[in-house]
Amino acid sequence: MKRRAFALAGMAGALSLFAGCSTTPVVTTTTTTTVPAGTADTPPPAPREFRAAWVSTVANIDWPSKPGLPAAQQQAEAIAILDRARSLNLNAIILQVRPSADAIYASKIEPWSEYLTGTMGQAPQPWYDPLKFWVREAHARGLELHAWFNPYRARHSGAKSVPSRDHISNANPSAVRTYGNFLWMDPADETASKQTLDVITDVVKRYDVDGVHLDDYFYPYPETDNGLNPSAPRTEVDFPDQVTWTRYLQGGGKLDRPSWRRQNVNRLIEAMYAAVHKEKPWVRVGISPFGIGRPDRRPPTISGFSQYDKLYADAETWLQNGWLDYLAPQLYWPVSQTAQAYDVLLDYWIAQNTRARHVWPGLFTSRIGAVPPARDYTPEEVVNQIALTHQRPGATGHIHFSMITLMENRKGISDQLLSVHYASPALVPATPWLGNGAPPVPAVAAKREQGGVKLRFA
Repeated sequence: MKRRAFALAGMAGALSLFAGCSTTPVVTTTTTTTVPAGTADTPPPAPREFRAAWVSTVANIDWPSKPGLPAAQQQAEAIAILDRARSLNLNAIILQVRPSADAIYASKIEPWSEYLTGTMGQAPQPWYDPLKFWVREAHARGLELHAWFNPYRARHSGAKSVPSRDHISNANPSAVRTYGNFLWMDPADETASKQTLDVITDVVKRYDVDGVHLDDYFYPYPETDNGLNPSAPRTEVDFPDQVTWTRYLQGGGKLDRPSWRRQNVNRLIEAMYAAVHKEKPWVRVGISPFGIGRPDRRPPTISGFSQYDKLYADAETWLQNGWLDYLAPQLYWPVSQTAQAYDVLLDYWIAQNTRARHVWPGLFTSRIGAVPPARDYTPEEVVNQIALTHQRPGATGHIHFSMITLMENRKGISDQLLSVHYASPALVPATPWLGNGAPPVPAVAAKREQGGVKLRFA
């Protein structure tokens, strides 16, 4: 796996270390020293824990603070986020790069996102590539940068900009469905799935990202319609995929409709995992599904929404087939909420992890300070959830939703995390199934020059 021991911004094969002594003589000879393996002192064991936060760009939740900011202000806000992450001893940021079939980076496949400039298709001014900037600045601070994609959403209900001509809703309207106040790419449409796969592969190929990440939106969460009578019970509206369903049946398909929908999603997940690792074997693939497992497997005390039956997301199968490198189930409920208890759900996902992939639960840190007060978390809830995670060897990290809460230090949560759980840095856990060979011993050349010593690493 490709890993940085240190992030050195602007190093072009050489690092100059200056002693600050003006009387240091100039030495014209060069000494090359190769450090033999096994002769150095054994370093103390380093704690390994994935500590990350999601940075949402949709609706400008986390970054940028609003659309249309000058490039310099966007960059300053990004630096502030990365600096805060580093100061808290986090080691990764999961940045949303594709909110709604758009891009917060320079793409030839999809248009610039309106959340950057206020107008879909319009580039930041002055021009720069935000993803390239985020990757460079994250790595300069020793942070990983994972690129987060929404696989099927084509337009958010709160979008204000007119879709650009190259947006999928205009360029390929037959692949898009209107559902509620959203537009969705139909997971059964092969051109839609191919576009999502092409987008992800393009980012992995062109950017030095450390991970690829999908959220919990596959088929959309159900919309309801109570018809013309507002007092009538709400009824669920089915996703409008009759065209592709009929095409499947006419082609000889034998699955029932729910199983067919799950198959559509499964095909994308399997293909994505293979495509990412074909391009760069060290880039990890992560998925953050809804946190409650399928009804026929979940613990008897657990109840609630079924992503298996409503989002057609068979997360257990992805995990058990090894189609991901880390699972980040969104465990967005307090420990005391018996029907969705954090610790019981975490144990469930660990038990499903028969391939020993990483399990890094998502924490709803943004519930701290939530309105109404009945939904409010205390900081102690999050601190306790991390402590419970530490007690389980099968879970080696966690992710905060979202970064804005840590930036605002709501109710002192950032201070508490730093004093209780994040007092010292941690390394990201190893991913040996992607390659576990030790890096070769480096060759170091040292040359004394006026004012210092110049080191060159092979």
